[in-house]
Amino acid sequence: MRKDVGAVAEVFTQSNILSLTGNAGIGHVRYPTAGGSCSAEAQPLYTNAPFGIALAHNGNLTNTEELAEYLEQERRHINTNSDSEVLLNIFAEELQRRRIREKSPDEIFDAIRGTMRRCRGAYAVVMIINGVGLVAFRDPFGIRPLCYGTRKHVANPLKIDHSWASESVALDTLCPRFELERDVAPGEAMIITLDGVLHSQICHKSPQLRPCIFEYVYFARPDSVSVENGLRRCFLCHSIAQPNPNSWQWTRLKSIYIYLFIYTFLHL
Repeated sequence: MRKDVGAVAEVFTQSNILSLTGNAGIGHVRYPTAGGSCSAEAQPLYTNAPFGIALAHNGNLTNTEELAEYLEQERRHINTNSDSEVLLNIFAEELQRRRIREKSPDEIFDAIRGTMRRCRGAYAVVMIINGVGLVAFRDPFGIRPLCYGTRKHVANPLKIDHSWASESVALDTLCPRFELERDVAPGEAMIITLDGVLHSQICHKSPQLRPCIFEYVYFARPDSVSVENGLRRCFLCHSIAQPNPNSWQWTRLKSIYIYLFIYTFLHL
């Protein structure tokens, strides 16, 4: 695993990229919003028990201290102040307590279901689990974005490549590019097994879409697309950058803001 603090071009050299092997991986380029900014807290984070799990997480847990205290009692050592490491170890503990042998998708979904019951806050997660494959899941309110895309395999067009990202533009920049299929639903988990089979399941009993508006009008790149919200973010960003009070676009933008404000207020 290769990670460090800094820009991607500073952390990864050409030799690092050429040394990568295998057909699956995860990465993370977001600055931390909990804990510090040292290399130990750079993601992905890893635990070797059980199986070997690496995790990348976008979001914030609101019950981090409570969960960290529980993990300490269970003798799971937390090395950083990152809520991402807490989330990783809660999931790992859910897996371990089930004494899984077959590593079936149903067992993984059940562990994710337990993780969602215990973790409060916002999280969009991608993981790679040794002997299982790639896993992605999103919090029950869909606060943080997570989209899913596919493309035909370059060497074998009969096979499908799969990818997840926090923004659709990340899928566009890969070569060949991935086609945006949809957003991962609130409370949904998706698994790509080592043999390339996709499994999907809603892992929360009452998921509701309550996305963070700042993800769409502040964090997102202008050319990103959100399928679930029916918004093309470039329209919002362009209108904010160059407002014209007399234009129909500005009138429509104000209507969208009013709607989103009312929607957010009513669902708090």
